[in-house]
Formats: sequence, C-alpha cells, structure tokens
Amino acid sequence: MKRVLSVISAFALFAGIAAAQTDSAAVSGGAAAEPAAEISDSSDEALAVARQALETAQKAEAASRRVLPAAASAQALERDAKGRPMSEFKTEDLISRARGIWKDTGLYGFFLKDAPEWVTKGYTRKDGTFVEGHEVKMLFDMPYGMGQFIMILVSLVLIYLALVKGFEPLLLFPIGLGGLLANVPFAGVTTPEMVLADGTLAPGGFLYYLFSFGIDSGLFPILIFMGVGAMTDFGPLIADPKTFLLGAAAQLGIFFALIGAVSLSYYVPAITFSLKDAASIGIIGGADGPTAIWLTSRLAPDKLGAIAVAAYSYMALVPIIQPPIMKALTTKKERLIRMKQLRPVKKIEKVVFPVSVLLLCAFLLPSAVPLVGALMFGNIARESGVVDRLSDTMQNALCNIVTICLGISVGSKLAAEKFVTAETIGILLLGVVAFGVGTAGGVLMAKLMNLFSKEKINPLIGSAGVSAVPMAARVSNKIGLEEDPSNFLLMNAMGPNVAGVIGSAVAAGLLYRILGG
Repeated sequence: MKRVLSVISAFALFAGIAAAQTDSAAVSGGAAAEPAAEISDSSDEALAVARQALETAQKAEAASRRVLPAAASAQALERDAKGRPMSEFKTEDLISRARGIWKDTGLYGFFLKDAPEWVTKGYTRKDGTFVEGHEVKMLFDMPYGMGQFIMILVSLVLIYLALVKGFEPLLLFPIGLGGLLANVPFAGVTTPEMVLADGTLAPGGFLYYLFSFGIDSGLFPILIFMGVGAMTDFGPLIADPKTFLLGAAAQLGIFFALIGAVSLSYYVPAITFSLKDAASIGIIGGADGPTAIWLTSRLAPDKLGAIAVAAYSYMALVPIIQPPIMKALTTKKERLIRMKQLRPVKKIEKVVFPVSVLLLCAFLLPSAVPLVGALMFGNIARESGVVDRLSDTMQNALCNIVTICLGISVGSKLAAEKFVTAETIGILLLGVVAFGVGTAGGVLMAKLMNLFSKEKINPLIGSAGVSAVPMAARVSNKIGLEEDPSNFLLMNAMGPNVAGVIGSAVAAGLLYRILGG
C-alpha cells in the first residue's frame, strides 16, 4: 500500500511540473504578444495544483498507517472467530444463548398463541408473486400451539388404527406420520419456499416440496390409478353389464353431500363452505381416496387434509358402516336371492373394454380422462399379457412408492390451522352421510331393477357400488353368507364394485369441468 501511495505522489508531482512547463512553452511560442505577467500566473497555478496533489497523497499515506494495523487486527480476529476459540466468547453471550435454547424447543412451541407470520400475513414466492395470509380460527379459540399438540394426538390415533387395528394401514400410517411431522413446532417441514425481508431465498421444508411435486400437480393420484387399473379385473362387469347401473346409483352420495355442504354453510354461521369446497366434500361419498385427493387438490386444497382422512377412514370402516344400512333397506327374502354364475369372459373382451371406456370418456367427458385414462392404461397392461413387466411394476413397486409419498404429502395438510376447526367437524359428518347415502343408492337401485327384470338381483350387491375395492364386495358377500351359507355373492358384487371406480372418476371429472375453470 505504501508503494502505491508513493507512486501516486511522484506521478502527481511530475504531472504538475510537466503541466507548468507545457503552459510556459505554449505561451512563449504561440502567444508572445500577451503580457509576461499572465505567463507567470499560469505557471504558478500549475505548481500549486501539483503541490496540493502531493499533500493529499501524503495525508492518505499517513492515514493508511493508522488504519491498516486496525484492519489487520480485525481480520485476524475474524479468522480466530471462525475457529471459535472459547476465549473469544463472553460469559454473558453464552448465558444468553443457553437461555434462548428453551424458546427453540417443541414444548415452548405448544404454548404459543399465534400461528407463524407466513400463515397469517402471507409470504412472497421465488417468482415474485405474493401469497396472502389468512386469519387462523382455532376450535374453541384455543392457542395455536395447543392445536398443534391436539393434532399430534390425532396423528398418533391414526397410526394406532393403521398398525394395530389394520384400518387401511398402507395409507393411514403415512398420513398419520405426515400429520405428526407437520405439527411439530419449529420443525419447518411444511414451511413454503419464500423470499425473506433482506431479499434472500429461504428454502422450504421437504414435505412442502413433496406436496408441490405430487399433489399440486395431480401426479400421485394418477399414478395410484395406474396401479389400481393393473390390479382390477373388469371381467364381472363385462359378464353382467347391467350392474354398471348399480355403480352409477351409488354415486348418489356425492351429490347429496354436495347439497348438504352448501346447506350446512348457509345455516351454521361457524361454517363457510364454498361450492368448490362442497364438491370436494361430496366426492367422499364415492369412497375412492385417490379420486377425492385429485379433485380436492384442484378445487379446495386447504380442505385436503380433512377430506383425505375422512375418505380413507370411512373406506376402512366399510364393514361397520354398510351392514346396518343394507339390512335396514332389504327384507330377508331379498337377501336370500341367488344369482346365477357369471359367464366366462374372453381375453379379447377384456382388452377391448378398457379401450372402449377410454375412447367414450375422451369423446364425451375429456375432463375425466386423466383419472379414467390412467385406470384403463393400467388395466390394458394387465389384460394384454405382453407387458407383464410394466403391469407388475404398476401393481407393486410403483404403487407402493407412490402410496408412501401420497400418504405423507396428504398428512402434511393435517396442520392445526386447517384441521382443528368447526369446518372439519362438518366435513367428517358430511362424509359419513355421503357414504351412507351412496350405499343406500346402490341397494335401492337393485330393488328398482328387480321390478323390471326377470332375473332377480340380490340387493346386497348394490351396496358394493361404492368404490372401496374389493372391501365393499366382500361385505356384500359376508352379509349374504350370514343369511345363506351357500350363497356366494362375491363375483357378482365385483361387477358394481369396479363400476363404482369408473363412476366416481367420471363424477370427479364432471365436477371439475363445471367448477374447476
């Protein structure tokens, strides 16, 4: 640094003297007529500028002698601080940090009253768009932290039901685990990616990215439908096409719950369901979890956690919910009706059927193609017999991986501010009503068809029209065996059961077409 300042000083002095000589020579050669006094003044001014520049450089050099040692000392201190020698920390700082650890624990978080600021005040995304916050209204006006604690207990109950009681364990277990992780205070696993006040980009939690990748895009439900298609045998439906009407009638619960959600919102001040919310709640009546997730992620993503938990919980409770309804709507004579054995279905029929359904859906209801197309793609791979590796992957590896990711992603929406509300209670009530109405719709349709058909249908198989495959068909068969131990209805019930899968997908596509755009 000293050498640089010396060079600058010498250069400034040289420049000043040269300028003075140049001015003097120019004046003497080209302006001889001017007075000599002006020549002298010009030379003096140039010399004065040179002296001033020299003095400025000398002052800067002297100042550097004072600053450089302090800067070097600061740099040395910084290097030491990076090495973190304990001698550099003050006792007061250590005590302050130790006291602050308590505020970073989950126990402290459970006593917080308010939700995080990004929830209530909003945040800015990486692309510059601002996501508005919303007011958090907890049930009974409880503190936010207490709501998180309650949701952890709810998540543990879901895990218990899955692992101990066997209620839809493949999905309720990851959903429960995702809900537990989402409600741990300060864990940040669901925090979105956002731009901070200083302009830096803060990364989001891993469940945020997983949800954005698979649920927001609608990818996970579609992949699940591929696996379902690869595991489904449409033979019973092809052998007895009239059972498709039973599957269609069982979707009555979807539209009944939709109307019920709108009515509940109108009469209960604490509940405000929009029409999109009502449609998403109604799809619970189809008893098809992936379909419910697909539609809700597009129409009412804030309600996804409650709707998904309701859909899968009621699917698991089919053996408890359906039998009382089935027995109440049928007589003993009707439950004893024997149905003839289904005819064998040719391979060409099993291949042509999914192709025909896909084309029909494409021509009449394109909005349902994502779900129906994935379902039929998996089924064609199964029935063609020439792509067994693809079919096996869809049924096992792909379906298992996606089930894990889907469950954890859905569980991340079991956040306290979205679940511990009066609306969640309304969703759970409407869900069980929708499920019951769907079951009743299938049974009553079978009774109606018996009025015009020579070959009588056992109304018990009508309850299998909901999409809980194959559990609903097994329940129909079980109730039939209770009345007559030799009356096996399983294969007959599989017809309306697989028809219900198609029916719920079509209903979801129709609702999305009407309300989604």
